[in-house]
Amino acid sequence: MTRSVSILAFSFCFLLQSLLGLCMLDPMDFLALQAIRKSLEDLPGSSYFASWDFTGDPCNFAGVFCEENKVVSMNLGDPRAGSPGLTGRLDPAIGKLSSLAEFTVVPGRIYGGIPPSFSQLKRLRFLGISRNFLSGEIPAGLGELRMLRTIDFSYNQLAGSVPWSVGSLPALSNVILGHNHLSGSVPRFGSKVLTRLDLKHNELTGSIGPDYLPSSLRYLSLAMNRFTGPVDRFLSKMNQLNYLDLSLNQFSGYIPGCLFTFPISNLYLQRNQFIGSVQPYGQVRIQTVDLSFNRLSGPISPLFSTVQTLYLNNNRFMGQVPATIVDRLLDSSIQILYLQHNYLTGIAINPRVEIPVRSSLCLQYNCMVLPVQTPCPVKAGKQNTRPTGQCIVWNKGVN
Repeated sequence: MTRSVSILAFSFCFLLQSLLGLCMLDPMDFLALQAIRKSLEDLPGSSYFASWDFTGDPCNFAGVFCEENKVVSMNLGDPRAGSPGLTGRLDPAIGKLSSLAEFTVVPGRIYGGIPPSFSQLKRLRFLGISRNFLSGEIPAGLGELRMLRTIDFSYNQLAGSVPWSVGSLPALSNVILGHNHLSGSVPRFGSKVLTRLDLKHNELTGSIGPDYLPSSLRYLSLAMNRFTGPVDRFLSKMNQLNYLDLSLNQFSGYIPGCLFTFPISNLYLQRNQFIGSVQPYGQVRIQTVDLSFNRLSGPISPLFSTVQTLYLNNNRFMGQVPATIVDRLLDSSIQILYLQHNYLTGIAINPRVEIPVRSSLCLQYNCMVLPVQTPCPVKAGKQNTRPTGQCIVWNKGVN
């Protein structure tokens, strides 16, 4: 019965197209839209599908955009902020929309897998289905979409690996897969125009090869995964980066000094296994630098004096805090300076000085008597000074 109604609606539409020019949609696209509508529903409070009346012209449906007689763009759900979104599954019939260039779904409760039929959308340039409940794996067939520029599957429940075929897409400029359950290693991304790669908050493992990521990247987040190995070989060539977050991984080795000369505004390398001294190649122009909870050692470079928010805590830094950094703290240029849990031996600061209200300083648990008492994070503990025995051993170069 349902199929008969669909055929009648299609026949009616075709007749109008022939006689009156009122229904211009391609018959295959018309049937695909019907299948999509049957597989999805408005969540309570949403009225997105109210305009989807198949006795009229589907090119006038909310979220459907046509050129000539083909659907070229589909934005499913009310795009206004706070819209309840849709629920249901994505129908494989989406793959029948042969001219589709853009497909997006607003945040909601879309569940189930990504239809493999998406691989038929040869003209697709933008694919965005974020903040829903998609599960299963990313279809390897997406690697056949040679015109695809943006993939956004963030904030879903996708598992499995990132297909190597997807990494080979030549036109990719944005890959946003954060907040899923993806595992395995990262593929080699071959696009020369890739500017944004966001894989944060997954379960990805392995090391990043020197030629896996292109130098065109401007935004790179690999945070909260299980990556290992050194970073200097793949980072050294990324001199266009303006945002870098590698935090909460198991990266090791040295932090390349050239990194601090890149046009980065925020640099997050905390909670890894980086070692050695940190020697920027020039004055650091980065607004926020977080190197906390690593195994970094040696003196603190005075070149960090131009950073506004500086986290060097929970490392193995030694020696005096540079006077230039102290001066910048006292004139409020540095707003956060966390140096707790290191092996620092002194800081040139007058005990009677008042730390500016806009600035925060923490010096707890170092190898010195604190010249000033300042509020520290609760996790810094209550001990002001590191035990003398630890300081003597460390200053002799023994871990």
